[in-house]
Amino acid sequence: MAHTTVNLQLSVLSAISGIIDRALDLEGALHDVLRILSETLSMKRATITLKDNTSDMLVIGVSHGLSPEEKARGVYALNEGVTGKIYQTGKPFVVPDIRNEPLFLDKTGARKIEKGRVTFIGVPITLHGKVMGVLNVDRLFGDEVSSEEDVAFLKVVATLIAQFLSINQQVAAKVENLRRENVSLKYQLSQESRGRYIVGKSLSMQEVQRQIEKVAPTRATVLLLGESGTGKTLIGRIIHDLSDRTGFPFIKVNCASIPENLLESELFGYEKGAFTGADATKPGRFEDAHKGTIFLDEIGELPLGLQAKLLRVLQDREFERLGSNKTRHVDVRILAATNKDLGALAEAGTFRPDLYYRLNVFPLRVPPLRDRKEDIQILLIHFLNKVSKEYSRTLSFSTQALSMLTRYDWPGNVREMENLVERLVILAEDEHIGTELIMPFLSGSLRDDGPELTAELETGPSLENMEKTVVIEALRRAGGIQHRAARDLGITPRQMGYRVKKFGLEAMVAVQRAKSRG
Repeated sequence: MAHTTVNLQLSVLSAISGIIDRALDLEGALHDVLRILSETLSMKRATITLKDNTSDMLVIGVSHGLSPEEKARGVYALNEGVTGKIYQTGKPFVVPDIRNEPLFLDKTGARKIEKGRVTFIGVPITLHGKVMGVLNVDRLFGDEVSSEEDVAFLKVVATLIAQFLSINQQVAAKVENLRRENVSLKYQLSQESRGRYIVGKSLSMQEVQRQIEKVAPTRATVLLLGESGTGKTLIGRIIHDLSDRTGFPFIKVNCASIPENLLESELFGYEKGAFTGADATKPGRFEDAHKGTIFLDEIGELPLGLQAKLLRVLQDREFERLGSNKTRHVDVRILAATNKDLGALAEAGTFRPDLYYRLNVFPLRVPPLRDRKEDIQILLIHFLNKVSKEYSRTLSFSTQALSMLTRYDWPGNVREMENLVERLVILAEDEHIGTELIMPFLSGSLRDDGPELTAELETGPSLENMEKTVVIEALRRAGGIQHRAARDLGITPRQMGYRVKKFGLEAMVAVQRAKSRG
């Protein structure tokens, strides 16, 4: 009898080894392992229970011989029942007769129909000394095979199962790394093709870029925080463009600009006849954004009555149009933005705390322009080149004008800057934008720097020397590669080439390139 059992066990191990090439289909491969145990060795109702990192509970991941309902009931705390004890101790556990073991909970309810003795055997699934889960089986016969022999065999099977899990973890980690590298590459390509990207080299904006690259490929809801005009909408669009939803719609809704009585129908749509003037059925913006992204700007202005409906969409991705009882489902990623403290609003009772927690999965704070002064000149040059091209003009700021604009606090942030630059381009009568043109727009908003500002405006370095210094620094950062330095400054490679010749920097470029290669 013992010889026959050993042959069967070897046959089982051989069969399990034969499906390891399908390990990437983890659920299918593990189900086949349990099926082989059941059909060959009469190990019934076999289950593989794994820790769910989201709920911090043990759940049945794969089973054989359980109905879907029974499997769904197999959820345990980490220290609950026999399964919890095995997971916590990392040691096998044998229940000779489940009718006489208080620790055996039978949460699945699968053993109620058994009238005879059922032996329950569980072993830990361990990899590199860490318990990853538990393998459990039922034995429905007498003492022909000892429990010690079953435990020894199941420990070997558990080791093979651990290898299946390990292979999937390693592949998943490599896929995640490749996905992050792909997102970073897509962002760099966007910069080089003059697509959407963040202009600025400050440490705070580099951190924003790193967070964008981390969250973009995920399904996570993102809450963009920051003052008005800091570029939250642009960042939302970049997140969409870097995600796998980029080929689908990016829908923007400003929750503050739409009257409260119209906002619900705008977001969720309505049926014909739902209200006076509803002459035809109209889908809402959530339906428009199906498979894509919806960007809810100024989410702090959303009325309390609509917050419950938005919460339901966040949780279940379902809603009803106005005038309809039909539940509609959407596959949409939600990005939200606000310049308000939603946590404080939740405490004050004007914003639902449960909605706040749902939105605040991945908060991303965008710093105001006054906190990243090193980006101001780069942004000014970027917007001046952009607007000058639109108006077919060639313009530059005087040294004094740049100094004045750098000292300005920009209460309206990047949006204010872009609007001001366009206004200056329209009003400028010659090639240089000076302080006399700028002053009327900044009066009362400049920092009070007293005599120091006046002296700098009167005796500051020449525009040409300042421009040469900026170009040299950009070329050094770029290792002498001109098109990268041009991108850094927000100008074209042709404009950079002109400045290299103008300032006689050819030798410096050659030295920098040699250093970067060496």
